[in-house]
Amino acid sequence: MDQQNFTMPTEFILTGVTRRPELQLPLFGVFLLIYTVTVVGNLGMIILTKLDSHLHTPMYFFIRHLAFIDLGNSTVICPKMLVNFVVDQNTISYYACATQLALFLMFIISEFFILSSMAYDRYVAICNPLLYNVIMSQRLCHVLVGLPYLYSAFQALLFTIKIFSLTFCGSNIISHFYCDDIPLLPMLCSNAQEIQFLIIAFSSFNLTSSLFIVLISYILILLAVSRMKSTEGRKKVFSTCGSHLTVVMVFYGTLFFMYLQPKSTDTFETDKIASVFYTLVIPMLNPLIYSLRNKEVKNAFHRIFKNLCK
Repeated sequence: MDQQNFTMPTEFILTGVTRRPELQLPLFGVFLLIYTVTVVGNLGMIILTKLDSHLHTPMYFFIRHLAFIDLGNSTVICPKMLVNFVVDQNTISYYACATQLALFLMFIISEFFILSSMAYDRYVAICNPLLYNVIMSQRLCHVLVGLPYLYSAFQALLFTIKIFSLTFCGSNIISHFYCDDIPLLPMLCSNAQEIQFLIIAFSSFNLTSSLFIVLISYILILLAVSRMKSTEGRKKVFSTCGSHLTVVMVFYGTLFFMYLQPKSTDTFETDKIASVFYTLVIPMLNPLIYSLRNKEVKNAFHRIFKNLCK
């Protein structure tokens, strides 16, 4: 094989969301709006839960970190994507691609286990209300957030180093709108079966283990609700869990759509649609779900707004 084929690329070409030129400008406007709402919503949630003393509880501690993860995930992908809508060639440098992959993996894997931690928090709040403050101590909250960050950082570095320590050859075109691990594997010169196996194994573990914790938590919550005689008590439980349950259903529903679709329809185009949803749309929806469905967040916003106006 020609030695030139083994030359390390200095940049990659991303195929983007669409190859139709007439859609570039409208999509730029749509994604700019999505990213603006994402930044305002998640940054607002971070600031609000930090400034308002009424929101200094374990639940809002986890919501703040979820907002940070959503903001990070969207920021890793969207600004570069917006630039590429208005330039002639949709390129990303070799090192920028590696950085984007590592950060994307870290944020998306963290989201799995932050959602699990939030489910456990809701279980304790409903099933052990008298011991809630004792069980959900500040130390445990930091552990439930710190471990996902460490674990996701380890996994992100593992995959990024393994992929980018190998040699790329042939085409430098990535069939995606950002640097993801799966589209990069066919571009490697050497056999990528080991990396592919690791990706499948870790992805399966991340999905099933985090979902298992969520399901067990909500099964125990439902059992507790079924024993409640008060209708008011049941309504309070559903209002407490409603926002988190909505976020979980949207997040995992999108992932199951992406990974469990029949092989005949498993194309890069459907993967792109699903990827747009869980990397850009969900980070925009999460703060809206928690703010629009939550009276405490609305009240906190009014208090902060009044203090600023004084």
